[in-house]
Amino acid sequence: MWNCKINIQQGLIQESRPKLNTFWKYAKVELSPPTPADIPQIRAGIGRLISGAKNGTWKNLTVKEAWLNTLVGVEVLCWFYVGECIGKRHIVGYDV
Repeated sequence: MWNCKINIQQGLIQESRPKLNTFWKYAKVELSPPTPADIPQIRAGIGRLISGAKNGTWKNLTVKEAWLNTLVGVEVLCWFYVGECIGKRHIVGYDV
């Protein structure tokens, strides 16, 4: 019985190690907070977004680009709602 558990544990460790290494490789880059060197790029991106909204360049997007932008917006909105639920410690309303 114990041999079976040890074999299963070793198998799980061997199978998950490469996947976890890949996860950590991308997590270190994608989940890190912005550095001071990133601030000018962020400001330029926000400026392009605002000027594009004013000029109407959003009308020239392909359907695929518009769909991807919509999905990103929905993802941000969902993370906002998840954060609100965690902060409130309730799904609906604040505990007053």
